[in-house]
Amino acid sequence: MNPLDATKSGFLVCIAICMFIYTFIYLKNMLTEEPNEQKFNANIAECGFYPDELCSALFVGKTAAFKIGNFCQNTYQPKTLSCVHTSCNCSTVLKTLHFITRPLSDEEGNFSLAYIITIHKELEMFVKLLRAIYMPQNIYCVHVDEKSPKDYKAAVQNIVNCFENIFISSKRENVVYAGFSRLQADINCMRDLVHSKTQWNYVINLCGQDYPIKTNKDIIQYIKSKWNGKNMTPGVVQPLHMKHRTQVSYREYVHSGMSYVYPTKNIKDKPPHNLTIYFGSAYYILTKEFVEFTLTDARAKALLEWSRDTYSPDEHYWVTLNRLNDAPGATPNADWEGNIRAIKWKDREGIIHKGCKGHYVRDICVYGLGDLQWIIESPHLFANKFEPATYPLVMDCLERRYRLKVLRQAEVPIEDHWRLQEENYFNMKLN
Repeated sequence: MNPLDATKSGFLVCIAICMFIYTFIYLKNMLTEEPNEQKFNANIAECGFYPDELCSALFVGKTAAFKIGNFCQNTYQPKTLSCVHTSCNCSTVLKTLHFITRPLSDEEGNFSLAYIITIHKELEMFVKLLRAIYMPQNIYCVHVDEKSPKDYKAAVQNIVNCFENIFISSKRENVVYAGFSRLQADINCMRDLVHSKTQWNYVINLCGQDYPIKTNKDIIQYIKSKWNGKNMTPGVVQPLHMKHRTQVSYREYVHSGMSYVYPTKNIKDKPPHNLTIYFGSAYYILTKEFVEFTLTDARAKALLEWSRDTYSPDEHYWVTLNRLNDAPGATPNADWEGNIRAIKWKDREGIIHKGCKGHYVRDICVYGLGDLQWIIESPHLFANKFEPATYPLVMDCLERRYRLKVLRQAEVPIEDHWRLQEENYFNMKLN
């Protein structure tokens, strides 16, 4: 290379470096400016070099961060998770997917949780949820919808095979939204869990679009401090406007392309054993003793049979049984207590939240970037609902923050593969 060419090359490299530094400083300033001083030029926004800084600004509600983030949603491509769509040996699965492989404290090691996870789609979202809640002292039953494609089932099985404390439910259902099959899926897992060798304390049910807000340690401490030996089934006596769910008979229609529940003209008998029907959340946190009770008690069996042709029976079954005075861990006088799930319901807009920044599906908010601050400030243990294919940056921000929080609580030496970020450009602010 002659001296002139060398000079030109050096000059071009210098310009490139200067442009990068200028872009970095410009965007860093935008994220820290007050809202009335913010300006935005989408052509300059870049997302790949500083996701932690952008996430930090989103968590505190910076206006410029939403503008940059919304632009990034269209261009940001999170890395495809290794070993999810392709087979890997189990050692590689644990390391590349960043599973935590030891109890992080004595308190956690001595208090095992059981999880029921019902899934049917979005394989990567399932893996993100699983690795977030996974601890080696816990036990996990995964119910895969029988209607799911074969390759989906095989991919889930490949992951599960690498863990002694994760298993697929021994009996699978064709799950229909609001149908009895959804309740039966949980019960199938419960039957498996009560016969497992792991001595678990409580069981928590999740779906594939959930994600934790609180750490494993936080969840245990919340249970111990407020619900020690008690079940959490938020709900009230069935309101008048919900009576139709249990007054007429419903049927499930199951087809490969369409599944739904529809009402018939048949009037149902009154509940068995003169039970008072309650209405509440389908999500629960239950003691092992209560689970064993629901599987063996004559009233529980009769209520289950009576509920087969009701609408969304998982929203009355658990809460009704937990209001019985003699049920283990019962809370007969409870109301909506229990911070289990943060959900933005459409009909609660303007009352408990200021609207959905993503979009609504069945009146439930699929979270967008503008919902991140509300999520992390919620007192609840988990949040629903997430759709990483539509809002990938939402899931990425939550994952990074959550894992940092988990590792900061650890009372054991941290192994390198537990960290999600191999190259962390910024120390993300948690407060």
